[in-house]
Amino acid sequence: MVQTDEQLGAQKKASVFNLEGYFKEKKQLVEKALDKSLSIGQPEKIYEAMRYSLLAGGKRLRPILCLATCELIGGTPEMAIPTACALEMIHTMSLIHDDLPAMDNDDYRRGKLTNHKVFGEDIAILAGDGLLAYAFEYAATQTKNVPADRLLQVIARLGRTVGAEGLVGGQVLDLESEGKTNISAETLTFIHTHKTGALLEASVVSGGILAGASPEDIAKLSKYAQNIGLAFQIIDDILDVTATAEQLGKTAGKDLQAQKATYPSLWGLEKSKLQARQLIDEAIAQLTIYEEKAEPLRAIAKFIITRNH
Repeated sequence: MVQTDEQLGAQKKASVFNLEGYFKEKKQLVEKALDKSLSIGQPEKIYEAMRYSLLAGGKRLRPILCLATCELIGGTPEMAIPTACALEMIHTMSLIHDDLPAMDNDDYRRGKLTNHKVFGEDIAILAGDGLLAYAFEYAATQTKNVPADRLLQVIARLGRTVGAEGLVGGQVLDLESEGKTNISAETLTFIHTHKTGALLEASVVSGGILAGASPEDIAKLSKYAQNIGLAFQIIDDILDVTATAEQLGKTAGKDLQAQKATYPSLWGLEKSKLQARQLIDEAIAQLTIYEEKAEPLRAIAKFIITRNH
């Protein structure tokens, strides 16, 4: 039976990927798993501080990327959820420490008082340390139905991502660059591919590894993740200039106040937006061979370029 143009149009419309529904479904899964992952122990104060920031909301982009990539390669959410939780624990640690007076000195995160404002700087440091250590323990002990060599690869990748080759190295150079007027685009890109991009890349690639991705898959997924990671930071820099504190859930204009080099300060807003769009286009191009199965990753890439918070 030949379909009419109207039927084909309706079919096409029905097949459009619903990112909002996908995010809602996966976020519920992640929130439930995070809540279950960390119960109150002794001493209560440190567990309360860890849970305060871990369960404070947010997009849960990193665990969702891990789940999406695992499913893309043929795995299941159950295989990836412990690593997805570990990624969010690591990310939360970085936010707690980033907000400290010795770092970015911020009072709000995700629309709530930052950890050190509620529990004090000493407990906030320890809460971050606790989450970082627990992330590795949780992934190692709770992952089921995944060959040990794959899990070992993921654990090693997470360690490298957090350390001097990744997040820590990017943060050090970021701090050293504050107040300097001669920061190049290359230095800024190094900072953000390490400080922000490394954990996004680990989120994507870890999901693939858990599901048995080939070296060719890993190369494509890495390129996709590197591009969305840098685009994510460019958009963050733009939003710091253009968005309100209510939209951001944290203090607006902090980069300008701290005299930080940003992409808008180097390139201007319009060129920054263009660069971000080009990065997203190149990221999506890496997914061509996966056809419809990669629709969640395509939609997430497009979301990164259009978000306003």
